[in-house]
Amino acid sequence: MSYKLLYSITAFAVSFACGMVFIPWIMDFCKRRGLYDIPNSRKVHKSAIPRLGGVAFIPSTLIGILTVALLADATEGGEISLHSWTMLFMMGVGMVYIVGLIDDIVGVRARKKLFVQLMAASLLPLSGLWLNNLGGLFGVREIPMWIGMPLTIFAVAFVSNAVNLIDGIDGLSGGLALISLTGFMILCHNRGLTYHVVMILSMMGVITAYLYYNIFGDEKKNRKIFMGDTGSLTIGFVLAFLALKISMTNDSRNILHSMGLLQSMTLLLIPVFDVVRVIIVRMSNGRSPMKPDKNHIHHKLMRTGMTAHQTLCFILGLQIFFIVMNFLLMENLKITWILILDIVLYIAIQLVIDVYIRRNGQQPREFLTK
Repeated sequence: MSYKLLYSITAFAVSFACGMVFIPWIMDFCKRRGLYDIPNSRKVHKSAIPRLGGVAFIPSTLIGILTVALLADATEGGEISLHSWTMLFMMGVGMVYIVGLIDDIVGVRARKKLFVQLMAASLLPLSGLWLNNLGGLFGVREIPMWIGMPLTIFAVAFVSNAVNLIDGIDGLSGGLALISLTGFMILCHNRGLTYHVVMILSMMGVITAYLYYNIFGDEKKNRKIFMGDTGSLTIGFVLAFLALKISMTNDSRNILHSMGLLQSMTLLLIPVFDVVRVIIVRMSNGRSPMKPDKNHIHHKLMRTGMTAHQTLCFILGLQIFFIVMNFLLMENLKITWILILDIVLYIAIQLVIDVYIRRNGQQPREFLTK
């Protein structure tokens, strides 16, 4: 067995084991403290569920990474080492993790939460990571720093919130995250980014443990849990970081690097497209884009008559479909045409969903607020 394979298996297994230990502790803590996600007209679940599952994500991921680091140090050919960007990245993740935790426990106003997210996102350009090439999107390749850095901050905050907002039914945000992380793991492996692969697998391990309790847990026995903002915002920030790492290039002539933006966009397509559509619909109806409603893709699919698990499978399958299609088209179509095709197909799917909603005797656009 190669050392890299050993590190990968260890990272996932250790993090998964930590998640299987930590999450039951968290559920018991939530029961003692009464920390539950209470149902309302906008939510799908019908009973109070513990909401701090995401608290386990960072500790489990760090333990997985540290275990691999110790293993690499003890074995011949160890390659795991810290880099200059690590501290700023960890500070950013920590800020998002903490504001999510506070929001889950006592609540944080949306503007304050967004401010912290923007501050955390600004640490990535400071670490030298920013979007410097659009890969030919609408004919644009290299972009100057004064455009790329603010664009990066906006993109990181946007992706973080997109992952957070789509977290509406069991397994959805975590399932989409596993699909995206798997894609980023392969891309990082192909580029020789061993440290990133270890980090990704560590996060995948604890998310897998969380999904076990989130999807299959028995709420009557207090063994079901949600990830809360702590989990979804943290996952969103990490995914945005990985998207930037894959998208940023110093050599646009390298075909592996020049496709980075399209690859990253594809792996995040469903959460990003969903939040863009929701914002457009809200604004077209004269509503604030920040005002919550019941018009996300999972809400719409369930109004067609699908169960929550059927909706989950449909959305995960849709994400996989777009990934397979886009990656097959990358060698023959330019990024602009692939993006246009994605948008047209996504709109067509939404229109078909609207037809089925009408057949089910409901309105295709339903706005239920808190």
